Amino acid sequence: MLDDGAPLFTQIAERLADQIADGALAEGERVPSTNELAAYHRINPATAAKGINVLTDDGLLEKRRGIGMFVAAGARERLLAERRKRFAERYVQPLVAEAHRLEFDADEPVTLIREASHTEEGIRP
Repeated sequence: MLDDGAPLFTQIAERLADQIADGALAEGERVPSTNELAAYHRINPATAAKGINVLTDDGLLEKRRGIGMFVAAGARERLLAERRKRFAERYVQPLVAEAHRLEFDADEPVTLIREASHTEEGIRP
């Protein structure tokens, strides 16, 4: 179900974006309609439409007149590129700055990451 905190339309947009990024919704595939989303999440159809419009405005969804909304060509690649950029800004840049303050050599953070990845499931070395 939807979480507390973020506006409902934002949560709808994020869930659909996650499905596109994960490949659960492929390019050219039809996404649930505003009425389907509204019924499933028990929200106002206008709220669901606002979430879909966020993704349409971002170029991730496209409307096909009379048949619905579909995942746009290249949507997954654009999402992954944006998420990689955010990942670098949120995690890698602060890590590099802290490693510099601690006077690590260039290989030490990489070694630590590799060691940590061996202890975490689902992360490839």
